Amino acid sequence: MVLKQFILILVSILFFQPFYGQVSNTGLADTTGGIQIEKLSIGGYIDLYYGNHFSNANNNQVPYFVSMSRNNELNVNLAYIDLRYQNPSFRARLIPGFGTYMNANYSAEPATLKNLVECSAGIKLSKSKEIWLDAGILGSPYTNESAISKDHLMYTRSLAPEYVPYYLSGIKLSAVLSSKVNAYLFLLNGWQQIQDQNAGKSMGTQIEYRPHANHLINWNTYIGDERSEASPDFRMRYFSDIYWIFKKNRYAATACFYVGNQTKQNQFSTSENHIWWQGNIIGQYSFSEKYALSGRLEYFNDTHNIQISPITGNRPFKTFSGGLCLNVKVDKNAMFRLEGRRFFSDDLVYFDRNKTPSKNMNWLVSNITVWF
Repeated sequence: MVLKQFILILVSILFFQPFYGQVSNTGLADTTGGIQIEKLSIGGYIDLYYGNHFSNANNNQVPYFVSMSRNNELNVNLAYIDLRYQNPSFRARLIPGFGTYMNANYSAEPATLKNLVECSAGIKLSKSKEIWLDAGILGSPYTNESAISKDHLMYTRSLAPEYVPYYLSGIKLSAVLSSKVNAYLFLLNGWQQIQDQNAGKSMGTQIEYRPHANHLINWNTYIGDERSEASPDFRMRYFSDIYWIFKKNRYAATACFYVGNQTKQNQFSTSENHIWWQGNIIGQYSFSEKYALSGRLEYFNDTHNIQISPITGNRPFKTFSGGLCLNVKVDKNAMFRLEGRRFFSDDLVYFDRNKTPSKNMNWLVSNITVWF
């Protein structure tokens, strides 16, 4: 009954609601305000959580996730200080970060690079137009969910953003083309790499389109050679995702679809194409300024295990997920969440509490987030 009511709410959002207000791109880590001191702003963010997926397997880790990833522990998902400087022709940003998200997601990076959410500097290329060139460790445009949980309709991340870059290292050219369109071009070290893994460079694009104040449609692409010591048979990777964000009065919704193609060189030195894809939709209804209820439906398909290798050793990885989240605005800059998710698969890709391979997993998470 709850699922049926949630689907009806999503349908009403998609087809029957008038449009007012303004929607922001929650796929980017740019929404924490901070304290302004002349041209410098200082912000802070703390995300604490406790979660349990009711299994003793996998070393207290929630399988297949880097966000909120510790099981049966009260822990810090992400805490950071956000330092931003901007004048009319120059800008810089430094975000050192800490927590279990950083430990899990930056494990491949060396030394102090493990603690940089973002570190970039940029110059304005035009006196009359908003055209900027930024370089360094940059926020990623891929999918509609960033690492900043307070910006999202659900507390936990969908599977989609867990398997695209959360951060990028390289150069970004950005331009405001009109009141409705922003465009970005990226030259990158690779797919979520600060330290480059090969001699080649990768390219990425992003287009933000606001057909109306309540709607945002974002389209991203990526192309690059992904061969490395860890994956010597990988060659070119092609990826594209499109997402939609909506907000009007008591209603909010977002949906994301993407597809990737990883080419691999087989034992006969010929190229093979390996596809993975996903789709998700999230809706939220606010009962008041303080209370809101959100729900998510998603499907993830990685038949060739390019992104996900099942912890049970069974292949392939294909799973559905559904969940509900209660959102409580404790204060202007504080939020409490309680979320439950259930994962369904046709294959034995999870463990139950007896460490027996299973087709299902339950995950219950609570959290409190504060920011300034």
